[in-house]
Amino acid sequence: MTDHNILRRLFSYLLPVIALVAVDQFTKYLAIVYLKQNAPVVLVPGILELLYVENSGAAFGMFVGQKLFFIVIAVLVSFVLFIYSLKMPSNKRYIPLKLCMSCITAGAIGNVIDRFRFGYVVDFIYFKPIDFPVFNFADICVTCSAIVIIVLFTFVYKDNDMRELDIFRSENSHEE
Repeated sequence: MTDHNILRRLFSYLLPVIALVAVDQFTKYLAIVYLKQNAPVVLVPGILELLYVENSGAAFGMFVGQKLFFIVIAVLVSFVLFIYSLKMPSNKRYIPLKLCMSCITAGAIGNVIDRFRFGYVVDFIYFKPIDFPVFNFADICVTCSAIVIIVLFTFVYKDNDMRELDIFRSENSHEE
Protein backbone atom coordinates (compact mmCIF):
# COMPACT_ATOMS: atom_id res chain seq x y z
CA MET A 1 0.00 0.00 0.00
CA THR A 2 1.46 3.37 -1.00
CA ASP A 3 1.87 6.31 1.37
CA HIS A 4 -0.71 8.24 -0.67
CA ASN A 5 -3.22 5.39 -0.32
CA ILE A 6 -2.64 5.16 3.43
CA LEU A 7 -3.12 8.92 3.82
CA ARG A 8 -6.30 8.84 1.74
CA ARG A 9 -7.73 6.00 3.85
CA LEU A 10 -6.68 7.72 7.06
CA PHE A 11 -8.24 11.01 5.97
CA SER A 12 -11.48 9.39 4.77
CA TYR A 13 -11.89 7.64 8.12
CA LEU A 14 -10.81 10.43 10.46
CA LEU A 15 -12.54 13.39 8.81
CA PRO A 16 -16.07 12.13 9.61
CA VAL A 17 -14.91 11.08 13.09
CA ILE A 18 -13.56 14.55 13.86
CA ALA A 19 -16.65 16.28 12.43
CA LEU A 20 -19.11 14.05 14.32
CA VAL A 21 -17.20 14.32 17.62
CA ALA A 22 -17.28 18.10 17.21
CA VAL A 23 -21.06 18.05 16.66
CA ASP A 24 -21.51 15.73 19.64
CA GLN A 25 -19.43 17.87 21.97
CA PHE A 26 -21.09 21.08 20.78
CA THR A 27 -24.60 19.69 21.36
CA LYS A 28 -23.56 18.50 24.83
CA TYR A 29 -22.13 21.93 25.57
CA LEU A 30 -25.47 23.47 24.59
CA ALA A 31 -27.28 20.94 26.79
CA ILE A 32 -25.12 21.89 29.77
CA VAL A 33 -25.54 25.62 29.20
CA TYR A 34 -29.27 25.68 28.41
CA LEU A 35 -30.79 22.53 29.93
CA LYS A 36 -28.89 21.78 33.14
CA GLN A 37 -30.99 22.79 36.16
CA ASN A 38 -33.85 23.88 33.90
CA ALA A 39 -37.20 22.37 32.99
CA PRO A 40 -37.26 20.15 29.89
CA VAL A 41 -37.71 21.89 26.55
CA VAL A 42 -40.68 20.38 24.73
CA LEU A 43 -39.97 20.15 21.00
CA VAL A 44 -42.98 18.02 20.03
CA PRO A 45 -45.59 17.76 22.82
CA GLY A 46 -45.91 14.22 24.12
CA ILE A 47 -43.18 12.98 21.77
CA LEU A 48 -39.80 14.70 21.96
CA GLU A 49 -38.15 16.70 24.72
CA LEU A 50 -34.72 18.04 25.53
CA LEU A 51 -33.99 16.95 29.10
CA TYR A 52 -30.59 17.17 30.80
CA VAL A 53 -29.40 13.89 32.35
CA GLU A 54 -26.01 12.84 33.73
CA ASN A 55 -25.58 9.16 32.83
CA SER A 56 -22.83 7.29 34.67
CA GLY A 57 -23.92 3.99 33.15
CA ALA A 58 -24.41 2.62 29.66
CA ALA A 59 -27.49 2.26 27.51
CA PHE A 60 -30.64 1.84 29.57
CA GLY A 61 -28.72 2.69 32.76
CA MET A 62 -26.78 -0.58 32.85
CA PHE A 63 -23.34 -0.87 34.48
CA VAL A 64 -23.63 2.35 36.48
CA GLY A 65 -20.28 3.57 37.79
CA GLN A 66 -18.10 1.41 35.50
CA LYS A 67 -16.19 4.37 34.01
CA LEU A 68 -12.91 2.51 33.36
CA PHE A 69 -14.75 -0.42 31.75
CA PHE A 70 -16.52 1.92 29.29
CA ILE A 71 -13.35 3.78 28.44
CA VAL A 72 -11.40 0.58 27.77
CA ILE A 73 -14.18 -0.90 25.61
CA ALA A 74 -14.61 2.34 23.63
CA VAL A 75 -10.87 2.64 23.00
CA LEU A 76 -10.60 -1.02 21.93
CA VAL A 77 -13.60 -0.83 19.61
CA SER A 78 -12.35 2.44 18.10
CA PHE A 79 -8.89 0.98 17.55
CA VAL A 80 -10.21 -2.19 15.91
CA LEU A 81 -12.55 -0.23 13.63
CA PHE A 82 -9.73 2.15 12.70
CA ILE A 83 -7.34 -0.70 11.78
CA TYR A 84 -10.11 -2.53 9.93
CA SER A 85 -10.97 0.58 7.92
CA LEU A 86 -7.33 1.05 6.88
CA LYS A 87 -7.13 -2.54 5.67
CA MET A 88 -10.50 -2.52 3.93
CA PRO A 89 -10.47 -2.45 0.11
CA SER A 90 -10.60 0.99 -1.49
CA ASN A 91 -13.78 0.16 -3.30
CA LYS A 92 -16.78 2.51 -3.54
CA ARG A 93 -18.96 -0.43 -2.57
CA TYR A 94 -17.61 -0.23 0.98
CA ILE A 95 -18.05 3.52 1.52
CA PRO A 96 -21.30 3.02 3.53
CA LEU A 97 -19.56 0.47 5.77
CA LYS A 98 -16.54 2.73 6.27
CA LEU A 99 -18.80 5.67 7.10
CA CYS A 100 -20.70 3.57 9.64
CA MET A 101 -17.41 2.53 11.23
CA SER A 102 -16.40 6.20 11.45
CA CYS A 103 -19.75 7.03 13.07
CA ILE A 104 -19.39 4.28 15.66
CA THR A 105 -15.87 5.47 16.46
CA ALA A 106 -17.08 9.08 16.75
CA GLY A 107 -19.89 8.04 19.10
CA ALA A 108 -17.51 6.06 21.27
CA ILE A 109 -14.99 8.92 21.40
CA GLY A 110 -17.69 11.51 22.13
CA ASN A 111 -18.92 9.58 25.15
CA VAL A 112 -15.37 8.79 26.32
CA ILE A 113 -14.58 12.50 26.29
CA ASP A 114 -17.54 13.04 28.63
CA ARG A 115 -16.43 10.26 30.95
CA PHE A 116 -12.95 11.78 31.18
CA ARG A 117 -14.22 15.35 31.63
CA PHE A 118 -17.19 14.79 33.92
CA GLY A 119 -17.18 11.16 35.09
CA TYR A 120 -20.52 10.66 33.30
CA VAL A 121 -22.07 11.10 29.85
CA VAL A 122 -24.29 14.10 29.12
CA ASP A 123 -27.61 12.92 27.68
CA PHE A 124 -30.39 15.28 26.63
CA ILE A 125 -32.72 13.81 23.98
CA TYR A 126 -35.86 12.17 25.37
CA PHE A 127 -38.30 10.25 23.16
CA LYS A 128 -41.39 10.27 25.34
CA PRO A 129 -43.97 7.91 23.70
CA ILE A 130 -42.06 4.75 24.59
CA ASP A 131 -40.36 6.24 27.66
CA PHE A 132 -37.05 5.54 25.95
CA PRO A 133 -33.92 6.35 27.97
CA VAL A 134 -32.48 9.80 27.45
CA PHE A 135 -29.67 9.77 24.87
CA ASN A 136 -27.33 12.09 22.93
CA PHE A 137 -25.88 12.65 19.46
CA ALA A 138 -23.05 10.13 20.04
CA ASP A 139 -25.62 7.46 20.91
CA ILE A 140 -27.50 8.25 17.69
CA CYS A 141 -24.27 7.81 15.69
CA VAL A 142 -23.57 4.41 17.25
CA THR A 143 -27.14 3.08 17.13
CA CYS A 144 -28.00 4.19 13.60
CA SER A 145 -24.66 2.96 12.25
CA ALA A 146 -25.08 -0.43 13.91
CA ILE A 147 -28.53 -0.76 12.31
CA VAL A 148 -27.17 0.23 8.89
CA ILE A 149 -24.31 -2.30 9.25
CA ILE A 150 -26.83 -5.05 10.03
CA VAL A 151 -28.85 -4.06 6.93
CA LEU A 152 -25.69 -3.96 4.79
CA PHE A 153 -24.56 -7.41 5.85
CA THR A 154 -28.07 -8.84 5.58
CA PHE A 155 -29.16 -7.41 2.23
CA VAL A 156 -26.23 -5.80 0.38
CA TYR A 157 -22.93 -7.59 0.97
CA LYS A 158 -22.73 -11.16 -0.29
CA ASP A 159 -20.21 -14.00 0.10
CA ASN A 160 -17.70 -12.47 -2.35
CA ASP A 161 -17.85 -9.19 -0.46
CA MET A 162 -17.20 -11.00 2.80
CA ARG A 163 -14.07 -12.62 1.38
CA GLU A 164 -12.89 -9.22 0.16
CA LEU A 165 -13.42 -7.80 3.66
CA ASP A 166 -11.14 -10.41 5.25
CA ILE A 167 -8.49 -8.15 6.78
CA PHE A 168 -6.29 -11.09 7.69
CA ARG A 169 -5.50 -11.87 4.07
CA SER A 170 -2.17 -10.75 2.74
CA GLU A 171 -1.98 -7.20 1.34
CA ASN A 172 -1.16 -8.50 -2.16
CA SER A 173 -4.47 -10.32 -2.47
CA HIS A 174 -6.57 -7.10 -2.20
CA GLU A 175 -7.65 -5.64 -5.48
CA GLU A 176 -7.40 -1.85 -5.50
